[in-house]
Amino acid sequence: MSRVAFPSANSVSSPNVKLRQWLNDIFASAAPAVLTVSFGLSYSVLIFSGPLVPYLPYGIAATFTATAIIAVVVALGSTFPFAVGAPETSTAAVTGILAASLIEHIAAADPSAQLLGPVLLTLSAATIITGLVLCSMGLTRIGRAIRYVPYPVIGGFLGATALLIALGGVRVIANRPLRFDTLTSLADPMTMYQLLAGAALAFMIYLMWHRSRNPLALPAILVGGIVVAHIAFHVAGISMEQAQALGWTFQSPPRASLTTPWHLSDIQNFPWQALPGLVGNLIAVIFVTAISTLFNTTGLEVATGREANLERELTVAGTANILSGLFGGYAGCLSLSRSLLNVSGGATGRISGLAVAAVAVIMLVADPALLSYMPKFILGGLLIYLGVDQLNRWIVESRRRLSTLEYMSLLAIIVIIMTWGFIAGVLIGIVIGCATFALSASRISSIKFGFNGAEYRSSLDRSRHDLALLSAHGKEIHGLNLQSYLFFGSANRLYQHVRALLLHHPECRYLVFDFKLVTGIDSSAAYSFAQIRRSALESGVKLVLVNLPRTTEKMLRSGEFLSGDILVMPELDHALEWCENEIIARHSGLEQEEGDLQSWFTRILGNEHDAAELARRCERIEVGAFEIIARAGEPADSMLFILNGRIGVTIDAGDGRTTRVRSLGRRTTVGEMGLVSRQPRSATIQAEIDSVLYVLRADAFNALTAGNPQLGQKLLTYFMSVMAERLAFASRMIGALRR
Repeated sequence: MSRVAFPSANSVSSPNVKLRQWLNDIFASAAPAVLTVSFGLSYSVLIFSGPLVPYLPYGIAATFTATAIIAVVVALGSTFPFAVGAPETSTAAVTGILAASLIEHIAAADPSAQLLGPVLLTLSAATIITGLVLCSMGLTRIGRAIRYVPYPVIGGFLGATALLIALGGVRVIANRPLRFDTLTSLADPMTMYQLLAGAALAFMIYLMWHRSRNPLALPAILVGGIVVAHIAFHVAGISMEQAQALGWTFQSPPRASLTTPWHLSDIQNFPWQALPGLVGNLIAVIFVTAISTLFNTTGLEVATGREANLERELTVAGTANILSGLFGGYAGCLSLSRSLLNVSGGATGRISGLAVAAVAVIMLVADPALLSYMPKFILGGLLIYLGVDQLNRWIVESRRRLSTLEYMSLLAIIVIIMTWGFIAGVLIGIVIGCATFALSASRISSIKFGFNGAEYRSSLDRSRHDLALLSAHGKEIHGLNLQSYLFFGSANRLYQHVRALLLHHPECRYLVFDFKLVTGIDSSAAYSFAQIRRSALESGVKLVLVNLPRTTEKMLRSGEFLSGDILVMPELDHALEWCENEIIARHSGLEQEEGDLQSWFTRILGNEHDAAELARRCERIEVGAFEIIARAGEPADSMLFILNGRIGVTIDAGDGRTTRVRSLGRRTTVGEMGLVSRQPRSATIQAEIDSVLYVLRADAFNALTAGNPQLGQKLLTYFMSVMAERLAFASRMIGALRR
């Protein structure tokens, strides 16, 4: 029996499903479209304020041209299908600053010069250049480098931008900038009423829209503000002409052409002498657009849980700005707030972004004469709200996220930008940010952990005798496991730590540095290691370096730190084994040495008990060849037992010459006559070769004779026998000389 193929339910209903999705996207785009219109009008009056007010229709055309183009390109190319692109508050602010700066240069050179052509030409060129830079950042993948800009710099930059937006709202309402020299003119009663109306509207937006974020609340507030204003005009008996004359509403503008309102002749007449003064503001436009693109993209990633292709977003934003500039628009990017509003409304496809673009196109053909019915305080109040809202974000809310030093840096950058401009603010801000980072990083310890040889040993199995020696003398080894990048701050703290370690642990003889977790060092760190080397030499400590990277070793050699007295080994375990072997060899030798000393003292004193008592009272010292032990004329406060080596006794022969009168070898004594007579030394005592001595000081001798008189008597008897032998030898020498 054959089967009959019926069309599936999915294939039948798929056109209907797609239609419902499109309709859903269009309805979802209604809220971001209304916000786009509201923000677009406020951006227009922000940029085309002051001397550019007569050209406001061109500003509206430029705004919605940019909105339409950017919305289309972002909707078609963004990683997020529901993304909405348009000029943003921050990009509009720096664009307005660029336009105002150009007007100031033109007015200073020729007050009667045309303004519209150069301004639109500058905005178009700046937008195209911004687009090219964004595309290059996306194609070369260097866009990620902007994330290394310190957060206080970005916060200060955007905080200054927010402050300029709020001041721009005041300028829209009062038709003059807010400066110290204009404060008296702002005190005019009518101007004060207009500013109060704008502040009241901003407060209403905060109360009714800021908290709820209902997409219909903001348009309702703006429309309600317009209706209330016109009712107030009617009640006060103020006609539209009088409202315009008093500055309550905009002047009735002519219809603007949709063609680009500049020609090739404008390029020839462009005030090129003003170009150097515009470079800083041009860089500000590029920087803010790039920052806004990156911040909005990452913010949308976090909010929606979807990963974005950062390079693609930069390329899309760059393409959108190039096209916007070619058609007379200005800079913009992906909008975080409107994209979130779009996806919250249920948008899932790219139709929603295209619908926002369609609304922007409708605004291009709307009658600009309608703007004369718009009270200035409506759009000015909206700008004041946007500026204050951003100020709250970057100045108030950021206080909880930043340390005191970072927050003070942010405020300083805002002041610098407001005083000397964006470029000075960014450059000085980066310097401040780097200095702040260096100071903060220097507080992080470069030592991950420290240890000594009694608690951490090599992996070599040893005999019980060796383990007993290491348990008793393992603290002669100290190790420091270093970490991170060592620079002037952290390396100096390491040097201070080593100094304190050597001071509090005089028994330390081997100091091991493990560089396994060190990522690099700078030249100042190499100098700090040279200081560590000097301190180690002064304390008789051997430095051992392990896991030393090639680049770090090269830096330390260039700083003259590495030399023959510093041991470099490949790994920590071998270094610890070497140090342990040295300790075992030395202390095994000391055990033999102590046995020799004990047998010598036993032969002198007659029994082991007295020998052990005398050895306990003596202090062991090692002296190098030609080292002065005591000088003639110094108090004779000790005597020496020479266990190994050779000591010379010299006197001054005049004319700067010295004469050796005696040389003493192993198991002999020197200085016993001065210890008994308490007379100043009559000769200088100097080591002729490396020697091991045991010193019996005067206070120890006194304590010994007082506590054990019998032992003291034996010592005095020994001293007398030694002096008798030397006297007999001297007598024989005198007799030989008299022959």
